[in-house]
Amino acid sequence: MNKTAVITGATKGIGRAIAEYLAKAGYDLAVNARNVDDLEEMKQTIMEAHPDITVHVKATDMSIKSQVLDFGQWVLSTLPQIDVLVNNAGIFIPGELCHEEDGALESMINTNLYSAYYLTRSLIKPMKEKKVGHIFNMCSIASKIAYPNGGSYSISKFALLGFSKVLREELKEDGIKVVSILPGATWSNSWKGVDLPTARLMQATDIAEAVMGAIRMSPSAVVEEIIIRPQLGDL
Repeated sequence: MNKTAVITGATKGIGRAIAEYLAKAGYDLAVNARNVDDLEEMKQTIMEAHPDITVHVKATDMSIKSQVLDFGQWVLSTLPQIDVLVNNAGIFIPGELCHEEDGALESMINTNLYSAYYLTRSLIKPMKEKKVGHIFNMCSIASKIAYPNGGSYSISKFALLGFSKVLREELKEDGIKVVSILPGATWSNSWKGVDLPTARLMQATDIAEAVMGAIRMSPSAVVEEIIIRPQLGDL
């Protein structure tokens, strides 16, 4: 039986790269995103490349609690166990706290923090019973350093890192490894149209490589935080 991984926000960027790496390693996947067509394209592409694994997809808006909980129940009814959970779903709305649009904080807290909180709580019981597994929370350099025009995004990512630290402490005796990933600027759709050389930003595959390295460590070791920055520094 294949190992399994659950990935949110999986059709593009970092989520997609992690999904492809896990599929190559033989993991069955249960993934979500908001766009049905993107999910179906992903499923077909990955299963054609890796016919020995299965990709299960479900359209989900991770900013809505009821949909997050529904996705969690669907995962429990679809997968025989959960070996890896990647809380990757997130949004970035630029702006300064004093000038950003009303509701920006709520939108990013719902998507960047509450989605991970509710989904992890939904899926943790079978992981604790098995006493093995990995949870990756996609934080950010903005979880450590507030930066200009980061506004409420930085607040949400600081909070996600706090959630991850608490989870690490609570689950260490259960054999579940909790890893906070803190990437700097990484190429994704949000950077389309920006006049920057490709080498100035990291690739999504760089983040996927780090995730796979953490997974491959022995049961007695855990990488609690992974900070990854562009070679020339933050933007």
